[in-house]
Amino acid sequence: MAIVTLVVELRDKPGQLAKVIEPVSRYRGNILSIVHKREKRTPLGNVPVEISIEIDERNIEKLVDSIKAQGVVVKSYNEVRLTSTSSVMLIGHIIHTDLADTINAVDETGFAEVVEMHISMPYLEKPSTAIVTISATGDEKLREALNRLKEICKKKSITVIEPLEFES
Repeated sequence: MAIVTLVVELRDKPGQLAKVIEPVSRYRGNILSIVHKREKRTPLGNVPVEISIEIDERNIEKLVDSIKAQGVVVKSYNEVRLTSTSSVMLIGHIIHTDLADTINAVDETGFAEVVEMHISMPYLEKPSTAIVTISATGDEKLREALNRLKEICKKKSITVIEPLEFES
């Protein structure tokens, strides 16, 4: 399942939102939030509405096409790919053992990314510490990315303490 944010323009009259909600239901989507931005009217007087939906990624294009077929202007839509996040602590010679290589081990998976890192290196020859935050396309892929990180850190004699937090 993917989380998608749609921004549509609706006329400010009854029944307009139903033109978006009905196709979401038809394609088995789950509406997570709807935000009307009445104060930000478009030049044609329409109301921008931001809708977050959880839906099977195979149905995203069909959903957007169906909404457009209802005469609704779809200004933008984007898939929120990275839905699961966890932070781990690394202890060791993080910088001296090729930091880019460590990060790339996660980023090149295509389903996970290092989204944040804080490093403390108080002494040049002593071990440093880092808090690394990884986001992935789901809980299973997050575990896979964390395992990949642990494998590369083991080869570099870097200790991994995990998880500091686990969110979905």
